[in-house]
Amino acid sequence: MPRRASIGIIGGSGLYEIEGLRRARPVKIKTPFGRPSDDYVLGELEGVSVAFLARHGKGHRIMPTEINFRANIYGMKVLGVERILSVSAVGSMKEKIRPGEMVIPNQFYDHTRSRMSTFFGDGIVAHVSFADPVCTELAQLLLRAGQVQGVSVHEGGIYLCIEGPQFSSRAESNIYRQWGADVIGMTNVTEAKLAREAEICYATLALVTDYDCWHQGEEDVTVEAVVAILQKNVELAKKVIRQCVLSIPRERTCDCAYALKNAIITSPKVISKKVKQQLKPITRRYVK
Repeated sequence: MPRRASIGIIGGSGLYEIEGLRRARPVKIKTPFGRPSDDYVLGELEGVSVAFLARHGKGHRIMPTEINFRANIYGMKVLGVERILSVSAVGSMKEKIRPGEMVIPNQFYDHTRSRMSTFFGDGIVAHVSFADPVCTELAQLLLRAGQVQGVSVHEGGIYLCIEGPQFSSRAESNIYRQWGADVIGMTNVTEAKLAREAEICYATLALVTDYDCWHQGEEDVTVEAVVAILQKNVELAKKVIRQCVLSIPRERTCDCAYALKNAIITSPKVISKKVKQQLKPITRRYVK
């Protein structure tokens, strides 16, 4: 049975498991940041070792604000993951991006208020580059996989991440449109920030479920409407993920693999042994 995985898959609303995983087994990971959302499921997908995690836990029991993002990404790092494919439900902020379609965002706007979005602190400071928050190479592979599967998929766009769990008010939705947002969600920016600190490539497959409440020609967002469209999209998203996994090369040539190089500002001499030990899976190449 696989003990490590090179690719991580994080499933969001509607995607709580990946069919076709061979030799699958649950794995519990202890982290210095607490418990991940659920057990990881290690297995082989199309002959490639992968680790799957349900972002909201089995049965969707964890709100966006309650997700332990640090534990989730830390656990992926411990398992050897170098690339994360994230799947999540979003609302559309543009007429041309229709419910039932998919988007591969290339930018994020963080409008959250209550998230721990860094592994650092407690006596160690690091400033990673986040100008381009998505791994371009991984996003391109995800885009091509969607095209191969015949999905209506949009390349690029701004993912606006709000705190939730409420959907936007009509006033908020219209203001977000003025900001230039393409889609709106509640989770991915925090994952992307932590993945960058952990030197893990990250890309999102965003499943469009609705037009948010800005669209006067559509009914206001309801859970029932979102779930109905999700059920249609999730099966297709699984096919896209499988196709993408097949196309990912073994070696990385992007900058994500060295995101922490020169980013840690604190002198190793003043970092406590406790912090060094806690962050060892992430900082071992730079902090001795």
